[in-house]
Amino acid sequence: MNLQTAHLHLVFLACFWLLLFFTSVQLVKADISQPQIRLEPQSLPFRHTDGSSGEKYFLEPLGSGVALFDYDNDDDLDLYFVNGNSLQSSDTKSLHRNRLFRNDGGNFIDITDLTGVGDTGYGLGCCVGDYNNDGFVDLYVANFGANILYKNNGDGTFTDAARHANIDGVQLSSSCAFADYDGDGDLDLYTVNYVKLDLETNPKCTYQGVFTYCTPEVLPGESDSLYRNNGDGTFSDITQSAGLFAPNGKGLGVVWGDYDNDGDPDIFVANDTTPNFLYQNNGSGTFQNVGLFAGVALSTEGRPYSGMGTNFGDFDNDGDLDIVVTNFQDQTNSLYQNEQHAFFNEVSFSTGIGEKSLPYLAWGVDFVDLNNDGWLDLFIANGHLDPNISDIDPVGTYAQCNQIFVNQKGQAFIDQSATIRAQRQVSRGTAFGDLDNDGDIDIVVSNLNDHPVILWNVTQNNNTWFTVKLVGTTDNRSAIGTRVKIKINHQIQIREVKSGSGYLSQSDLRLHFGLGQAKQIDQLEIRWPNGTTKQFNQVPGNQTLTVTQSDPPR
Repeated sequence: MNLQTAHLHLVFLACFWLLLFFTSVQLVKADISQPQIRLEPQSLPFRHTDGSSGEKYFLEPLGSGVALFDYDNDDDLDLYFVNGNSLQSSDTKSLHRNRLFRNDGGNFIDITDLTGVGDTGYGLGCCVGDYNNDGFVDLYVANFGANILYKNNGDGTFTDAARHANIDGVQLSSSCAFADYDGDGDLDLYTVNYVKLDLETNPKCTYQGVFTYCTPEVLPGESDSLYRNNGDGTFSDITQSAGLFAPNGKGLGVVWGDYDNDGDPDIFVANDTTPNFLYQNNGSGTFQNVGLFAGVALSTEGRPYSGMGTNFGDFDNDGDLDIVVTNFQDQTNSLYQNEQHAFFNEVSFSTGIGEKSLPYLAWGVDFVDLNNDGWLDLFIANGHLDPNISDIDPVGTYAQCNQIFVNQKGQAFIDQSATIRAQRQVSRGTAFGDLDNDGDIDIVVSNLNDHPVILWNVTQNNNTWFTVKLVGTTDNRSAIGTRVKIKINHQIQIREVKSGSGYLSQSDLRLHFGLGQAKQIDQLEIRWPNGTTKQFNQVPGNQTLTVTQSDPPR
């Protein structure tokens, strides 16, 4: 959240980026054979609150995330929304809480009271994973204050086990993600902690004489935390011994993924006004921050941006994971193309998303194939910090439109945001999954002080699709960290099962592939976290396939 710094650099950035844009614009060519992506919005009966009271507490504009997960194992995605609350110590009313909606054939029923997941803390992020390997997915909520671990009891209810598990924390935690970093068959937990904040000494800031939210530079950073699963329902904080203690970090987004293709999960953290982290898993229980070496810590002009959300995805279908990071207005969103599993090139302008991102303040993001053509597109959620932004910035707007960038066979992206441009909100977290099990990816967007929106994917084309649900047995039951590679003719696609990602949110644990015009997958290979593989040949499209780790290949 770096409003003042962004404006100081605006003139320089405009010249710099325009030069890059005009030298690369010839690469951006649209595939006019593909029909437009169509998304139909539906509002839900939940309203987020940031607890704002006029004091402009630092964390108010951060918003909250959303989780898509199948809590009751009925093979459809349920919705969990994290909420804020009042930050006034004199306000004893707990009217605002998190909410869980059960998916009943596309109708969403509020079952918060029945399930016991209506936390009334000041919530930000969430993630899921079956941490105790009992076959039921559990839910973790990152708060300002004590975090929550909702253990799924398997009978439609949850129990808060955070204190017993030693992962309740007391920081301003923004986001979280489970992964089995040490390959012992159970899920460990990474929590992102933003800054050290005391409401009693909340900083006051102005810009051009206008009262605004402060930027992160005025507050000290807070180290993230890694908790190792002890296998008995408890966790141990191993941040220091794992080489992850970094007190200057100011993290918001996190994602696990095997960027270097060595078989173990690595960590990327999007930091706000400090260099991003890329923690390479050494395979020995420790990590090394290689962000500067790999070219993903700073912007192309050599300074830290205001990182918000982030994700891994192979947008060019070359078999390794690329990185996207959303940033502040007047900063381009960063698209890092993986080269040789070690270095990344920043290609936001050469691929066509750089110039388009400058007017927006971006948050939720993911690589997702919205038209089932076999290439990962980008969805980006936007919205400003200050409701009075127009008083100090003639360009900025508080409510903004979200953006869709359609992949042009790994070479460029074209902007198809016009299909949702009429809908302007102050968006934050986004989650992705096939809510109606019809073979295409739908989107859920959380909005600040507003109702969330489902964007139903109603794109019309003849492309086929394939979804795989993975169940671990030797490895963690959620199969988090498993990589699936498909081959059709000479083209490959890869996906990895991941816990929290984007901005404060959790997407579907199932893996979705667009197949284009192909009717079947020539070869499907599953690499489980423990390194064992399973292969299938001539797999028909237009189906959801469940694969259990212990099942023999077919």
